[in-house]
Parts: sequence; structure tokens; C-alpha cells
Amino acid sequence: MDGDHLRAFLLIGAMLFGTPLFAAQLNLQLGASTRTWQTEELLKHPQVQTINISNDVSYKRDMRYQAVPLAALLTGVKPEDHLQAVALDGFAAELAAAPLLNKHGAQAWLAIEEPGKPWPALSANKPSAGPFYLVWTDPQAGNISPEQWPFQVASIKRMAPVAERFPALLPDPALKVDDPVNQGFALFQKNCLACHRLNGAGDAQFGPDLNIPYNPTEYFGADFLKRYIRDPQSLRHWPQAKMPGFSEEVLPAADLDKLVAYLQHMAGRKTQP
Repeated sequence: MDGDHLRAFLLIGAMLFGTPLFAAQLNLQLGASTRTWQTEELLKHPQVQTINISNDVSYKRDMRYQAVPLAALLTGVKPEDHLQAVALDGFAAELAAAPLLNKHGAQAWLAIEEPGKPWPALSANKPSAGPFYLVWTDPQAGNISPEQWPFQVASIKRMAPVAERFPALLPDPALKVDDPVNQGFALFQKNCLACHRLNGAGDAQFGPDLNIPYNPTEYFGADFLKRYIRDPQSLRHWPQAKMPGFSEEVLPAADLDKLVAYLQHMAGRKTQP
């Protein structure tokens, strides 16, 4: 069942049986620590507070939420760990743990949609960002990408690093560690892997594979590919488009060059799923 249908199902159930609207649960699988949090429990958490988010990534305007510092929920997680936030629609955000544990600068929060007080719809005929939404205060301080704002979150899991789980994503091992292609691979994990697979590798169920059957560098000139990444709707406009644009602030020109270099490199390293 996709996010829209689940949302409709919950709404009908609430209307029929008088249950609170959109009460939900968040499943945390953190290795030795596993816990399921209910909406009501999170709203009573001792660290819950009202936070204001300027220019919210998903709503494109200022928003106010009831939220808990995400670090307060990540029991036993260490800065070197790797996490994955999975949304109701299959979006799978790969997240380094260290930024999520910050208590200063860019700070991660779990925003909680209150039963009976649903957030606005993300767009016409779409649900809200709830029931749980990972938001950031002072995101500029940590160079936080839009892909690090997953909404409709259903679970957060501690996972092995991407390179270990998906070797088909790896560049040529002969490259130096600081080669721009390897730096581009890190940027791909941060900005692209939440929605896309490559060589069939990845957990996302959202966007197309970026190497099979063709890599975008094989049908886009480099300049047009960069324009597409900056503003997808400027080259391909359709109402249901979901890919966000990556501004210069989020993905500086030098980083965009490295990301495209990784994609070009992987066009020569195709492996069938």
C-alpha cells in the first residue's frame, strides 16, 4: 500500500471508528536497541518542544512543529554508525549518524504530526509530510541536503555502510581515495541514493536506475545534465515530477562537477542487477 492509499485508509478508519486522526508508529531498529514509538508517546517525550523551521524544504515556507531532538531517540548509536530512514512511499534516505547526533549547529529533529491537527498537504491531492518528518534547525551550518529531510518516515534503521552493502556502486578501486570520482561517490550517496538505484544496487523504490540500461551522461550533455540537476522542471516539465532541484547552496559547482564525474565513470562500470 503506497503512502497516499495508507493515508486515505487511516482517515476513513478514523471517521468510522472515532480514533484520533493519523496516530502512527515509528519503528527504530538500532542494532542492540529496537523500539516502536507511538505518536502519543512521542508527544509526551520529556524533550518534546515547539520548533520553528525557516523555509522548510518540503513546504517551501516557514513551519512550526512539535518535535523531539533525534539524538534523544537514537539509543546506542555512535557518530561512526550509518542509518537509513525509510518512508511510507519507499524513499530510503542514507544518513551518516554523526550529523544526526549534533546538539549544536545543524540539529536534526523528529517532527511529530499531532492526531486531530494534521499538517497541510504537500501539494494538491497529496498527503502531508507526516506522520513523522526529519527536519533541521540551522541546516546551513552542516551543509544539509534536501535528501536529508525525509518525510512520511516509517522506520529508522542502523545499517552497514553503503559501500559494504552495495559493491556494485563502487568506483574503480585503483583510484586514489581523494580522486574526484570517489568524492562524487560520497555526494551520490548523500544526494541521490535516497531515490535512485545504480547498477540495480540500492534500497530506494522511487526513481529510475541511473546506470541500467543507460547512464544519464550517455543521453545528456554534461552542461544539460547539470542544468537538470539544478532545476529538473526547466528541462522536463510535467505535473507529477518529484525530483527536487539542487541549488548552488546545497550542491556547490565544484561538488556538482564531482557528482557528474562519478556518473560518467560508472557508465563504464555497468553490471546487470
